[in-house]
Amino acid sequence: MVDAALAETGAVQQRLRKLPARVVVYLLLAAALFEEYGYLAVWHRLTTALETIPVAKVTGTALWNARTRLGVRPVRALFDLLRGPASAIRTGGARWKGMLTVASDGTYLDVPDSPLHRARLGKGSNQYATSGYPQICLTTLVACGTRAVIDAAFGPRSSGETVYGKRLMRSVHTGMIVLLDRGFASNTSLAAVATTEAAFLARASALGVRPAQSAGSV
Repeated sequence: MVDAALAETGAVQQRLRKLPARVVVYLLLAAALFEEYGYLAVWHRLTTALETIPVAKVTGTALWNARTRLGVRPVRALFDLLRGPASAIRTGGARWKGMLTVASDGTYLDVPDSPLHRARLGKGSNQYATSGYPQICLTTLVACGTRAVIDAAFGPRSSGETVYGKRLMRSVHTGMIVLLDRGFASNTSLAAVATTEAAFLARASALGVRPAQSAGSV
């Protein structure tokens, strides 16, 4: 799958290096498991069991440069290849009344406090000063029965989860029931779900007004 993603995006290395493109993808997958570590520490954990195989000596800078050369397209292609509900018709807890049960929600993730990130993402602030790390907003659509990620969208925190939630509608369709928390209970968000012909169940405030398009939804 990694090789297919690299070939599809034209990211296969042109000459053999210490860190071929395939290895860099593995490094990034391992980094997701050891998110509290830097690239060099992740590299050591990735290769520590290869005692009988010669492993290239690399530096943290070399790993960063290899990551930069790889770019984002192969990882996005690999995600598109793997994302989905990962369930069959008879998977326990995956469906309600025959509909695939999915949920959408957002969270905020810290990123390194570098000049580039500060310029792109900004920082939190109050009346006294800015503080904390720059953050991204990550919004996902998840299959409730398997916890598998069906789709994801992210970007600067300033846009908010409802903005990124609209991008997830490309993966919502009839035959699903979508669970939404109060942050997605605006008329705009509910109307966006209703246009997909999926059913939905939203936690709404007493002041919320349901849009006319959702009259046939749960």
